Amino acid sequence: MKRSSGARLCATAAVSAVSLALVTGCSDSGKDSGDAKESAASSAPAAKALTTADLEKLLLTQSEIKGFKVASGDDTMPKSKDQVKTDKAQCAPLAWATAGLAPGDTDANASNSLTEDKTSKATPPADIDEAAIEDALKVRLTFVGLSSYEGDGAQKAMKAVSDGVTACSGGFGFPAEGEKTKVTKVTAEKGSGSGDETVAFSSDVDVDGEGTATFHTEVVRSGNTIATFYTVDFASLASGEPAEIPAAVIEAQVAKLP
Repeated sequence: MKRSSGARLCATAAVSAVSLALVTGCSDSGKDSGDAKESAASSAPAAKALTTADLEKLLLTQSEIKGFKVASGDDTMPKSKDQVKTDKAQCAPLAWATAGLAPGDTDANASNSLTEDKTSKATPPADIDEAAIEDALKVRLTFVGLSSYEGDGAQKAMKAVSDGVTACSGGFGFPAEGEKTKVTKVTAEKGSGSGDETVAFSSDVDVDGEGTATFHTEVVRSGNTIATFYTVDFASLASGEPAEIPAAVIEAQVAKLP
C-alpha cells in the first residue's frame, strides 16, 4: 500500500530525530528555563571534576528504573565533540547537550540511552504498509549524558546553554549523514526544576522540506555534575503531539548524582 503523506512525514522525521541525536548529535513543576536555585547559584563551593569512570557508575542501570530498557551509549551516541558541528558557535552547547555530550569545557563525559518498554506488541501485518510503519515508530527513546567540571565549570556550562537558547532562537544548521540539517527555531521551555539548576528548550527541525518536527532537551546541574536529557518519541511524531522527556527518567537519574 502506498504510504500517505502523514506516514511519510513521520518516517522522515524519525530519521531526522535520530540524526539530531546521533550526529549532533533529530512536568509543570519547577522553575523557568535557565533559572538557578538561589542558594546553589550564590554559594557553590570549589569543586573537583569526577572522572569518566565515576560518571559511568552514576548512569542509571536496568535495575534502577522500571518500564525502560537501558542500553550503553557506546554504539548509539557520538564519541567526541569533533563529530558534532554547528554553523554558529553559540549553538554548539545546545547540539552537544542533544547528543549526550558535555555542554561545557570538560573531558569527563558518559552516556547511555533508555527505551520505554512497549506494554504490548501487535502482530505486524504481512505487507509493509502505513500501519506497519506507524507501529514500528511507537518507540520513546531518551538519550542521557553526564559530565563533570572543575571549579565553577558546571555553572559556566549551564550559562552557555542558556545563552545559546537565546542566541540560537532563529535556528542553526548541523551536518547529518553528509547533508546539512536545519534547526529552524529554538524555544526556551519550563524545566523540571530538578537539581540545582535547569535549562530546557525545544528544537524545531526541518524534515526534508515536508514539515517540521519538535524535539525537547533538558539540562540539569547538580553540584558540579550536569545531566542532559533528549527524547525522541516516534509515536508523538506520528500524531503531531509534543514529545516530552519522561519525568521518571529525569527524577531517577538526578537522584543518583552527588
